This record gives sequence, structure tokens and C-alpha cells, in this order.
Amino acid sequence: MLDVEALDAYYGKSHVLEAVSLSVGGGEIVGLLGRNGAGKTTALRSLAGLVQTRAARLAFDGADIRGLAPDRISRAGLVLVPDYRGVLAGLTVEENLRIAARARSPFGLDEAYQMFPRLEQRRANSGAALSGGEQQMLAIARGLMCDPKLLMLDEPTEGLAPIIVDEIVDALKLIRDRGTGLSVLIVDQNLDVCLAIASRHYILEQGRIVHAATSSELSVATEIQQRFLGVDAA
Repeated sequence: MLDVEALDAYYGKSHVLEAVSLSVGGGEIVGLLGRNGAGKTTALRSLAGLVQTRAARLAFDGADIRGLAPDRISRAGLVLVPDYRGVLAGLTVEENLRIAARARSPFGLDEAYQMFPRLEQRRANSGAALSGGEQQMLAIARGLMCDPKLLMLDEPTEGLAPIIVDEIVDALKLIRDRGTGLSVLIVDQNLDVCLAIASRHYILEQGRIVHAATSSELSVATEIQQRFLGVDAA
């Protein structure tokens, strides 16, 4: 589905990502982990066409997407849900969802409300009236209605109450288990969340991939967790 080889990314003259290589298969959930400032958000923004890049290979769904504009990448099915959520404050929940909807998407309003019942309860509320957790649910649901083949989630549980985190994790598990073939690349500081929903992971450190492991491998690799993620030993 997604095949990245030797991706470099730049902010002006600053070389932020160096020779990043990763892949995400069809229907697979993959975690991209690392400390703050490691380059995780830049990696997602690079794949979405929002950052200056060069790469030996950047293929999505069998097509070369190097140099494509962000709107073309999104329409090809590589959809980013950013960490700032981007909820339109002056529109209702349902209006936020409807303006993102694409006719061919298997995720419509009914599916969005099934996955996030809170959104159905708030469907007539403005985006400005939602809590941070509800805005995050809305951002994910809106991304799903864009007909993604691969959904990129940037810090979907950051700063949220545990009960809201659990609801988002349950929704992502539903996406994983419903057999639609949708792939997910998730960046999140909450290691437990990533281990619960993703099958394997890449770890970034100072703009480079320094480790790759399955969830079962990473869950017991306490030295790796401490060294690259700052996770304290139990």
C-alpha cells in the first residue's frame, strides 16, 4: 500500500528527516514512535505532500506520488488527520462531516455515528462547543469520510481523558477488525495505545529510523523503550 525508501525532508535549509524507509501494507495498522522532536509529525506531513522532500521511492497504492500536490495525494486515498484537528468551529458536527464526505467512501454518516456515538448526540452542536476529545473524534470521523485507503493519525489521543482515549482506541480497533482493507499509520506518545491497535512499529530518533519491531517484540523490549521512547521500567 505504502512503500517509502530513503525519504529526506527539509524545512528550508534544515534537514529534518534523513533516509527514512518504511512500509504499510493493505489493511495494516503501523505505529510511528519516538520522543518529541524526533520527526514523527514531519514524516506524516511529508507523506501528505506538505513538506519539501526527496526520496528514492515514494509509492502509494502502486503509484509514484513524489512531487504531487497535497490535494492530489489526499484524493488518491492517503489522508492525514493532523494533530491540530482542524475542526471548523462555526459549523455543526454534521456539517463538518458532510463537507468532507466523498460519495464512494464506505464510511458515511451512519458509520461515523456508529463508531463515535458522542458525535451523533452532538450532531447539531457547533465545532466550537465540543470538548477536545469530541473534536478529535470528529477529526477522525471526517478523515474516514474522505474515502481513505490509508489514514494517517497524528497524536489522536494526546491530552485526552482516559475514558475518551478508550473510546478512540475502540473505534480504531473496529476499523482494524471490520475487514475494509483500510490501512492506518499512527503517531502517538501513548505507547500502550499503539501496542493495542498496531501490528508493528517504527521508532524515529533525530529524523532517522533507529528500530523496527512487531507489537509483541516491542512490548517486552524494555531497553529499547527506555532508550528511544523514554518509557520508565516497571
